[in-house]
Amino acid sequence: MARIFNNKTLGSMAMILLCAPVFVSAESGDSSRENQEPLKISLTQAIDIALSENPVIKVADREIEVKKESNREAYAGLFPDVSLTGGYSRTLKKQTVVMDFGGESQTFQMGIDNSYNGGFAVSLPVFAPALYKSINLTQTDVDLAVEKSRASKLDMVNQVTKAYFQLLLSQDSYEVLQQSYRQAEANFNVVNEMYRQGMVSEYDKIRSEVQMRSLKPSVVSAENGVRLAKLQLKVLMGLEKDTEFEAEGNLKNYETGLFANEMTDRSLSLENNSDLKQIDLNAEMLLLNMKLQKTNFMPTVSASFNYMYTSLSDHFRIRDYNWFPYSTAGLTLTIPLFRASNFPKLKRAQIQMWQLEETRLNTERLLQMQVASCLNSMSASSEQVASNKESILQAERGRLIAQKRYEVGKGTILELNDSEVALTQAQLVYNQSIYDYLVARADLDKVLGNEERIK
Repeated sequence: MARIFNNKTLGSMAMILLCAPVFVSAESGDSSRENQEPLKISLTQAIDIALSENPVIKVADREIEVKKESNREAYAGLFPDVSLTGGYSRTLKKQTVVMDFGGESQTFQMGIDNSYNGGFAVSLPVFAPALYKSINLTQTDVDLAVEKSRASKLDMVNQVTKAYFQLLLSQDSYEVLQQSYRQAEANFNVVNEMYRQGMVSEYDKIRSEVQMRSLKPSVVSAENGVRLAKLQLKVLMGLEKDTEFEAEGNLKNYETGLFANEMTDRSLSLENNSDLKQIDLNAEMLLLNMKLQKTNFMPTVSASFNYMYTSLSDHFRIRDYNWFPYSTAGLTLTIPLFRASNFPKLKRAQIQMWQLEETRLNTERLLQMQVASCLNSMSASSEQVASNKESILQAERGRLIAQKRYEVGKGTILELNDSEVALTQAQLVYNQSIYDYLVARADLDKVLGNEERIK
């Protein structure tokens, strides 16, 4: 699998770490320092940081290393096993032998009090079908771990992308509501001044003040939404909670790319989908496992070699011992005749293969449904963007007309407030429609296994 982090990614990380704002606590007698401006982070930089710093990604990469070590362990079975051996035995009761010599019997005790042996032994598999299949099985397990790591990265890209767009939506909504609050405050000041001059009724003054104050909770809530969205993105990026940054740009910047993307033909093939690839690799592992079970019916051949020293004595004066070397070499052939547990194991593997085939069919159908759902959401959102953009223009014109009518005394405060609400609603819905499109596109990239952002 291609390496995920390139020099560009590392460069982005270095730039972010070097430019990260530092906050210095003022001590007594020291001059206070001004805090640096929060760092602007683009979507690409946010993804690069998450792919290198998020613990989930690090765990997935470590899992690949674990599987590779298991594969090396399986290969190690092809090499000979060499061991040193040694033993000591003490005769507690010697064997008694009675011999008859012309009618006279004599009793002898046979054996030596102390017995020693030591040396080294070598064993080597000559023909081991189960070992060969285990090696293939562990290699496929490595491939599965790599694919799971890719799935983790695709999922992380999807989460970071949606969290980033959620932050942009929160920031844009906060800005819209702040602008609406400032406009309501300006309207109140104008109405209040006109009320002092006796040009409008007290009702208009109260109504404009209520309109202004009713927007304040929404502004506060939107500000809290920005904090929560930023905190969520920090967690995904693996940053400390006190790291200050801001998302670069706004949702409106993606409008041009939104329609350009609609005109580009998309490959809707599921061949890169990680779920299907994992199912295929699991099927391959089951097939290899079935072949491994069949090796229980096959013979095995192993070679062995021993080089030993032995000594026998009735005392513990080791330096006086006489050591006698001997060595052996041989082949061992094992032919399994009958083991009842082999047949259920083989049948179980066959049943699991059938289950996996049905699972893959059902998963593919669900994924195709997700692709269709994402495309429908993207199409609907793109149409809403165009419609909502026109609504903003109409709402701005409506507010201008309402202001002029109120200034000349032909309009009411209700018309003016309604025009403000309509403009605010149109701007919020416009931002929401762009966000919905971008989220649907991010989900589609995940389903299709688009690796563009993780390479």
